[in-house]
Amino acid sequence: MSAAPERFVRLLGLDMAQHRRVFACFFLYAFCMGGFFPRLAEIQRAMGVGEGALGLALIGVAAGTLVSLTFGAHLIERMGHRRILLGLLPVLPIFYALAAHAPTPLLMFACLFPAGILVGAVEVVVNLEADRAEHQSGRRLMNRSHAFWSIGFFSAAALGALMAWLGVSPQLHLAGVVLLCLLGTLLLLGKLEAAPPREADHSHATTEPARFATPTAAVLVLVVVTLPAMVLEGAGFDWAAIYMRDVFGSSAFLGGVAVATGAAAQALTRYFADRLVERHSPVVVARFLLSVLALGDVLVFVSGSPALSLLGFALMGVGSSAIFPLAMSAAAQRTDRPSTVNVAALAQTAFVSFLLAPPLLGFVAQSLGIRWSFGIALPLVIASLWLASALGASAVRGPAAPPPR
Repeated sequence: MSAAPERFVRLLGLDMAQHRRVFACFFLYAFCMGGFFPRLAEIQRAMGVGEGALGLALIGVAAGTLVSLTFGAHLIERMGHRRILLGLLPVLPIFYALAAHAPTPLLMFACLFPAGILVGAVEVVVNLEADRAEHQSGRRLMNRSHAFWSIGFFSAAALGALMAWLGVSPQLHLAGVVLLCLLGTLLLLGKLEAAPPREADHSHATTEPARFATPTAAVLVLVVVTLPAMVLEGAGFDWAAIYMRDVFGSSAFLGGVAVATGAAAQALTRYFADRLVERHSPVVVARFLLSVLALGDVLVFVSGSPALSLLGFALMGVGSSAIFPLAMSAAAQRTDRPSTVNVAALAQTAFVSFLLAPPLLGFVAQSLGIRWSFGIALPLVIASLWLASALGASAVRGPAAPPPR
């Protein structure tokens, strides 16, 4: 950054400590991609396609993410975290803005595929940065980091709902998001320095990173644990606005509110989840949250009013809040392989479920009704409850250091 932007950053109070810059990475990452989803019902109507065709178009993000997570681990090591974040974050919203102009599902897929490639790379980097900051401080930061992801998504969804209420087109709104993300990256991340790797990563430094981040048996168990939270979180983001429109005939504004409600509840829970995990254990917290997730899913499935559905989306946000961050911490702390590979392996399978399964639920919605897009995930919650012990019971271990302020 030049001297003038640095002075402006200090004037705004944004000359942040390192762990706060990690929080800013998560916020910007979600904000860059979150504005698209509250406007999805309007974009679908403009294309004139059903839920099944729209779901196929949305798979573009999942396909790109899968390619990035499968082949990208060695490239991430070579490029470095700082260059990836500063170079890719401002580009990500451009592809979502282009997708809003797509006249057909095929062209939307083509716009979203490169967005998915960027999402995969950024996903690995921000989680590794959070884990390394967690290791340095000796305190849990992963859930709080993901809270800022949810805050970013909530902010993007709230802005989308406001733009819908004001009558601003999705295309103009998402073009403005591109400029906001560029400015935010310059102000918040211009002085970001990547955290040093864990000692376990140094022990694998002479090993050539695997081209395919293949999940081990232990990582596959973590995938099953995260699956219902990921599927229902993604379903809420992808289909909440369309659910409100199809079930209750709600306006685009209320559809955006539904997306924002789930993100806000998720953000609030994630912000305090680290303290709960330190006081109890990952397993206890996970089982409680999965029970809340099941309750919220049932409410959305059977709801007879918009207010009850909004409550259901809020409970789903609470229930899905900390499962994925806890699994990411468990994967990053494994010492059998470099943390980059374990994190990529978990993200490659679990995170793609977040992107791939919800679009595929469009076919469920088209065949059985939009409610079944949520109800069909209940058996997954039961399986996750059964395997939650894989998240471990110990607190984060790291070098002694004062807690971050």
